Amino acid sequence: MSDDRKLTLAEKRQMKSAARLYAVQALFQMEAAGQTVDKVSREFETHRFGAVYEDDEMAEGDLGLFRKTVEDAVNWQAQIDQMTDRALVAKWPIDRIDPVLRALFRAAGAELLAEETPAKVVINEFVDIARAFFPDGKEPKFVNAVLDHMAREARPEAF
Repeated sequence: MSDDRKLTLAEKRQMKSAARLYAVQALFQMEAAGQTVDKVSREFETHRFGAVYEDDEMAEGDLGLFRKTVEDAVNWQAQIDQMTDRALVAKWPIDRIDPVLRALFRAAGAELLAEETPAKVVINEFVDIARAFFPDGKEPKFVNAVLDHMAREARPEAF
């Protein structure tokens, strides 16, 4: 944000939502292209946050939340993947699901384990991201169910 004005609550929420979306995209890109967290994070911070492409402006994201989510997802990936596996139907391990959903579960799992955002907010935010990626599919309901299970495991006191 180029000016020094105070952000409204709605603008702060929008920046957090954008950061979560960028985190899912970055985690997907890391896995798909075999790139490091540093390389992908730099690319997103330089070329996505608030960038303008052919009159289409990318949302300004919360850089701190983006960095923390991506780094935590990478650092806690084994723990997050195990939580996700326990939430999935038996004999359907995380490595068999869509790579976009895998990235989404890792980003959401990182936020759930960080315990800085209420669990229900994390679930709602990532279900909205699932709707953006899969507007006509059943994936948002699937994401809701898996994240609810993960949240209950990570933060039983919140339920």
